[in-house]
Amino acid sequence: MAAERDPEGRAAARPLLTDLYQATMALGYWRAGRARDHAEFELFFRRCPFGGAFALAAGLRDCVRFLHAFRLRDADVQFLASVLPPDTDPAFFEHLRALDCSGVTVRALPEGSLAFPGVPLLQVSGPLLVVQLLETPLLCLVSYASLVATNAARLRLIAGPDKRLLEMGLRRAQGPDGGLTASTYSYLGGFDSSSNVLAGQLRGVPVAGTLAHSFITSFSGSEVPPDPVLAPAAGEGPGVDLAASVKEWLERVCAHLGLGVQEPHPGERAAFLAYALAFPRAFHGLLDSYSVWRSGLPNFLAVALALGELGYRPMGVRLDSGDLLQLAQEVRTVFRATAAHFQVPWLESVPIAVSNNIDEEELARLAQELVSVGGQPRMKMTEDPEKQTLPGSKAAFRLLGYDGSLLLDLLQLAEEPPPQAGQELRVWPQGAQEPHTVRPAQVEPLLRLWVQQGQLCEPLPSLAESRAFAQLSLSRLSPEHKRLQSPALYQVALSERLRALVDCLRGGGPL
Repeated sequence: MAAERDPEGRAAARPLLTDLYQATMALGYWRAGRARDHAEFELFFRRCPFGGAFALAAGLRDCVRFLHAFRLRDADVQFLASVLPPDTDPAFFEHLRALDCSGVTVRALPEGSLAFPGVPLLQVSGPLLVVQLLETPLLCLVSYASLVATNAARLRLIAGPDKRLLEMGLRRAQGPDGGLTASTYSYLGGFDSSSNVLAGQLRGVPVAGTLAHSFITSFSGSEVPPDPVLAPAAGEGPGVDLAASVKEWLERVCAHLGLGVQEPHPGERAAFLAYALAFPRAFHGLLDSYSVWRSGLPNFLAVALALGELGYRPMGVRLDSGDLLQLAQEVRTVFRATAAHFQVPWLESVPIAVSNNIDEEELARLAQELVSVGGQPRMKMTEDPEKQTLPGSKAAFRLLGYDGSLLLDLLQLAEEPPPQAGQELRVWPQGAQEPHTVRPAQVEPLLRLWVQQGQLCEPLPSLAESRAFAQLSLSRLSPEHKRLQSPALYQVALSERLRALVDCLRGGGPL
């Protein structure tokens, strides 16, 4: 999977993206003769992010690429030698140079799956020393990707299925890697596109973008287009001097809006004209560089109506400041009145986009109103019950009712026989003092085998396929679990055998 054949491979994390204590523990295992002991770790979370009741699993594709490329180069080993004790046996560093992931196996939720507290997103098994070195980077790759995808999914639920969501946070992202990850997994979580060109090149994310305030303010109004003539959209008939047509339409628009023809900013109009000549089939107006009402709106209308005479239709307008809801509603009112006045029905439905730090609360307001180890189980014991881990290698299943509704997720020991549809089960919901009985109509295994002994077992879904799967997954979740405020908690339960093992380890009894 060389970078030349796999452009995403260029974005893979490097092997020293880890904590130093992983390397010091690796040295401890090697010194104790345990480097090749079999071990397994799981990645899970204890609470859903953003106060919600679900998360989306993401980051698997990055993990697989990281594992495939994992090799400690000479420079990596030399750096580790500089930060470990100077008397470290040189044979340890030779051992590091020979490491790869040929003995590593990965089971994971498919990207876009619903994930709930306590259910593993990722299970990694293999030689103890290697698995220890993999822990931090895999946590990093899965945790941030899942967080971004979950946030995007929540915003998509607020906006509904029909409105277009564009991610454009690159300039404020947590560095280049964070920006690429955020753009990628915002798309997986439900956004339609991103402004991040690199995410398009490397990850296949649809890219979109128009113009910024800097483009508009760079024009003074004295500029003369070198070729202002634009051919009709149908390709037939003579071209028209678009600049002259815009000037004529400006007079008519200003008269209609009760404005003086000198009020709209000439530089803004020149910028709109230049953009329309460059993109007549994708003209878009940013209305608030100066004044929405005295400048942005009349200038946009003049250019849009001039384009309309040639058979072109503007793609929309964007508002980037102020009370976005109120402005959008008032702009829509002007569009409707102007469409009726000049008898151009298409103007009524010109899309209105809003930007500028849109969070869940603001999007909800807009959406409501706008129409457009070694085989032995280990368990972390702590005084804080939330930080205790579940012991042993586990399997996970999703139990569904007869109507296809999600009943609960079941965790059990890997050696237990899987639950069967129609079979009555006694399970222990997490936090419950008594077992519950459940009879599922369907049973879905959650953790799929993706990598076995370093080899990919099946092709990874494309990013677009994972995005579609995420939306399908969310559609199966009940409304009370999808609520963004005070959602009902989804139930995760333990099998009787796993619960008994937990109780035994807590009590210090024999396994």
